[in-house]
Amino acid sequence: MREKHRSAASCTTPTGDVPASKVSMDSWIILILLVSSLIHVSANNATTASPTRSNEALVAESVKEEIKTSNPTSSVTFPVTPTFSPNLTLGPGYVTTVNTSDSENGTTRIASTNFIVTTISPNGTWLPDNTFTDVTTESPEGNSSTAATTPETFPPSGNSDTKDRRDETPIIAVMVALSSLLVIVFIIIVLYMLRFKKYKQAGSHSNSFRLSNGRTEDVEPQSVPLLARSPSTNRKYPPLPVDKLEEEINRRMADDNKLFREEFNALPACPIQATCEAASKEENKEKNRYVNILPYDHSRVHLTPVEGVPDSDYINASFINGYQEKNKFIAAQGPKEETVNDFWRMIWEQNTATIVMVTNLKERKECKCAQYWPDQGCWTYGNIRVSVEDVTVLVDYTVRKFCIQQVGDMTNRKPQRLITQFHFTSWPDFGVPFTPIGMLKFLKKVKACNPQYAGAIVVHCSAGVGRTGTFVVIDAMLDMMHTERKVDVYGFVSRIRAQRCQMVQTDMQYVFIYQALLEHYLYGDTELEVTSLETHLQKIYNKIPGTSNNGLEEEFKKLTSIKIQNDKMRTGNLPANMKKNRVLQIIPYEFNRVIIPVKRGEENTDYVNASFIDGYRQKDSYIASQGPLLHTIEDFWRMIWEWKSCSIVMLTELEERGQEKCAQYWPSDGLVSYGDITVELKKEEECESYTVRDLLVTNTRENKSRQIRQFHFHGWPEVGIPSDGKGMINIIAAVQKQQQQSGNHPITVHCSAGAGRTGTFCALSTVLERVKAEGILDVFQTVKSLRLQRPHMVQTLEQYEFCYKVVQEYIDAFSDYANFKSSPAMASSKLGLLLLLLLLPPTQPGPSKTQHWSHDGYSGGKIARLRQEAREQEQLQAEEKARKAREREAWVQLKEQEVLQLQEDAKTFITRENLDARIEAALDSPKSYNWAITKEGQVVRPQHKGN
Repeated sequence: MREKHRSAASCTTPTGDVPASKVSMDSWIILILLVSSLIHVSANNATTASPTRSNEALVAESVKEEIKTSNPTSSVTFPVTPTFSPNLTLGPGYVTTVNTSDSENGTTRIASTNFIVTTISPNGTWLPDNTFTDVTTESPEGNSSTAATTPETFPPSGNSDTKDRRDETPIIAVMVALSSLLVIVFIIIVLYMLRFKKYKQAGSHSNSFRLSNGRTEDVEPQSVPLLARSPSTNRKYPPLPVDKLEEEINRRMADDNKLFREEFNALPACPIQATCEAASKEENKEKNRYVNILPYDHSRVHLTPVEGVPDSDYINASFINGYQEKNKFIAAQGPKEETVNDFWRMIWEQNTATIVMVTNLKERKECKCAQYWPDQGCWTYGNIRVSVEDVTVLVDYTVRKFCIQQVGDMTNRKPQRLITQFHFTSWPDFGVPFTPIGMLKFLKKVKACNPQYAGAIVVHCSAGVGRTGTFVVIDAMLDMMHTERKVDVYGFVSRIRAQRCQMVQTDMQYVFIYQALLEHYLYGDTELEVTSLETHLQKIYNKIPGTSNNGLEEEFKKLTSIKIQNDKMRTGNLPANMKKNRVLQIIPYEFNRVIIPVKRGEENTDYVNASFIDGYRQKDSYIASQGPLLHTIEDFWRMIWEWKSCSIVMLTELEERGQEKCAQYWPSDGLVSYGDITVELKKEEECESYTVRDLLVTNTRENKSRQIRQFHFHGWPEVGIPSDGKGMINIIAAVQKQQQQSGNHPITVHCSAGAGRTGTFCALSTVLERVKAEGILDVFQTVKSLRLQRPHMVQTLEQYEFCYKVVQEYIDAFSDYANFKSSPAMASSKLGLLLLLLLLPPTQPGPSKTQHWSHDGYSGGKIARLRQEAREQEQLQAEEKARKAREREAWVQLKEQEVLQLQEDAKTFITRENLDARIEAALDSPKSYNWAITKEGQVVRPQHKGN
């Protein structure tokens, strides 16, 4: 039964991640309709059973009882439709209403007994005190009903006409039920035939596939083509020109993404008749993470079979086409513990150089993927040795570099290969990332680093369909956008679903693809290398033809056009919290607001006007806060304590231009208490442009204390921006040094409202850190990301321009760009303020040239030459490292051969001591390995511990 279920569900996905199959859904629909028909027949038979008393008498008694109890809204059900005399004459006050509505069960309903009037019998005599009711009569077809306010007359129970009608009622009811059932069955047959015809047409291409090492070969014209070059004009969702992209996205997102959901639901779940026979074999069932996510036979990846191991050619992975590139990707499930060896075997055999991982190892306490790499050192998986060469952790993703080598055959060892894994870590447990900026940066890095000679890029999440499909589609559509100036998301998803089921799994992922494409179309690639900053600054200061703005103003205009989502500020807009906001236009968003513990017995005490802000290397690097009000100082310190912030950056004076900008939240001397928090000033030191205060903060309830350092910047004028960037760079350097010593807890940054100067500080810290790490800057996207996290971050055009100028000053102060990659000792002769990104405290400042925000002293050619020299030096170092690695591996190979020989010779040894002596003589560096000798005399070398 389980075997049958898996085979039938080959085009489906697992519960939670994967919807049920269409075939099963059709079966349920048919079953429900049949059951409904049976219930319909039973109901009619029940209503036509011969009553012990006449129906008219029952109704009369019911109505009289209603009159006695004065119930204005009682209801009675007739088993038959009442008849009216053609000679009926209405008396005074008689009201007749007729309505038509859909019927439910073919019965007559009496509803809403509202008044009593005088009626006339069919022979013309007045019948006082009869009750008028709203009577609903329904047609035999069950598609309409007539409601009429009619007089009730109750003829004697022995009336022959009434008896005849009652006798005919069961026959009529049965005929109606049978007619309805026949109509339903006919409709079902027609729908089923239409659906069968559709599937037959869709599956007519399946014979064009032939398996050959897992790749699709064309016996007939390929049924899963690359992106259609001339799509049919009658397609419901044709390709979109890029200039219509924003308009179409806004239209489809209206009414809670209604049109997007319709488009996604119209996607074929299984466009072709594909089989999953290999995946459904008993030997391979345990290799599948989800029973319903199985690779198709025609597109699955074939491993080289292992001799003596049945079905060892199977892995849950499928070849996927890119844009105009066949089998550009391999979409795979996240490896299980049982399949890690197979995963690395696939990487080796397919000559893969790049792995894209779009899931975390655990999400919602559920294992999504086994860790298939060592944290450090090296490890052997099957016959593939994997060693970690480098790890770089960034805010949205982590880059790991592995060196892999095939082992086992001592006579024909394979060369080493460098594998780069890009692990996207910002995909939330539910839904999609709140902005596509991180994904686009991630994708750009993947494209740039994958060598042209390499095999398919391996992309995996957990099931290998949802997030994996999203990544693949964005990559392909960006290529199509650049080539054809249009995108075809619907068409491309339909095609890759013919290679692996359920690629792009949810409507949210589908919408996210469009959002990523729109983001790229509207803003493009705004990253700059430091060597091109001078050119970019010259360009953005030029007027744009046809406008009165220059490039810088246009950039900032795009930033200000970002919509502030006021509907996502619920907590900050509560009446109880409104008085806690210094500026009503700057309120934290719900998704990243800083939450503090609720006071016992008090409501709405978890709110403080502050937001978590991402940095360059990690999330929630900063807490952007407003300057505390007098009545929110306690909340401010509760926030500092709760989130273990050890650094506070203050970018405003207590009072500016006669207005309070921030309440003094620290003591001028001694100590002061704010609720359970006691703050004591331990030390105060004046620097060139800022003051450093060391504070001892104690939580009296927990009886614990912490050292907190406040950096109070005095270089920001009351109006405008600082005259140069030296002071800002200095304070950033000091804060980074403090973070290195106290741990990477959030840095609390505030000005007055917590947006303008605060955003500028966060932007500069992030940009300069990236300049040091990558030699790349992106001021525009950095500020854009900040504004998506908190309203009005970097508030004015002057502040935005200031970010560019500080970066330029920072670069200009380095006469040798190669020092960006040098050691702290080499850089110690430079300006102390320029040691920021080396995370060292400022040293004694040396002579400095005057900065005037001009480009005159900037030599882009010299920096380009020095940067090239630095790259060449890095290349030499990499080659030297590779040479040493080869020598080390050669030494290991030699020793392994000697040990194997010792194992053979051990049989001839008479004493154990003899063997020990031979082993010690054979090893030049025995401390690098843990060697052991079994009782049988075999020499065992456990896993290598390091280089």
